[in-house]
Amino acid sequence: MNEHTLSQRLERVAANVPASARLADIGSDHGYLPVALMLRGAIEFAVAGEVAQTPFHSAQRKVRKNGLEQRIAVRLADGLAAIEAGDRIDVVSLCGMGGETMCEIFERGKHYLTGTEQLIMQPNGGEQELRTWLMKNGYRIEHEEVLRENRFDYEIIVAVPAADVVYTPQQLLFGPCLMEQRSEAFLGKWRRVLRQRQQTLAHFEHAQEVPQAKARLFSEQVEWITQLLAGA
Repeated sequence: MNEHTLSQRLERVAANVPASARLADIGSDHGYLPVALMLRGAIEFAVAGEVAQTPFHSAQRKVRKNGLEQRIAVRLADGLAAIEAGDRIDVVSLCGMGGETMCEIFERGKHYLTGTEQLIMQPNGGEQELRTWLMKNGYRIEHEEVLRENRFDYEIIVAVPAADVVYTPQQLLFGPCLMEQRSEAFLGKWRRVLRQRQQTLAHFEHAQEVPQAKARLFSEQVEWITQLLAGA
């Protein structure tokens, strides 16, 4: 992967960034996404925020190599602290980290947002926790998709500010948009998760010490997934 050829996951994130956006890519990981979008003429301005030195310096080099210093600001900062008021950011992307980590970043950095930004997220797990945070903080999920890359299932979640957002526990687990679309990638993911949960519960039956809370959670999820797939 480089700034010219993105991974499948980042390509799908890129496809969800509105034309002429002013993008803050938080945890930018070498700046691949903002540089690629700028080279394609797809965005107006970008911030590449990184908390780690190595990807920060790598992103700086990529921006310089492509002559984009005036259009992409590369900043060493913790989470949303990379955003400055004068940036006029209207889209924030977070990719390739756990949903729980994304929740922490949003929670710590709320005051850096105006409350009008579109959020585009590609979590590596923790989707349920991320959707719960979005619901509790006034964001409506307007688009979701599942893709499989290198034998892993990944989800992309796009959310916008909205009032009175309420999702059911099942929608928080599966995704409200994904439940409606019922794509083959989505159903395939949950078939695999169902097998894993059933195998874990079978192991619990033979274990001397069983974590009861986890067993109850998995049992409930097996029931929900079975019902979901029965409607396939």
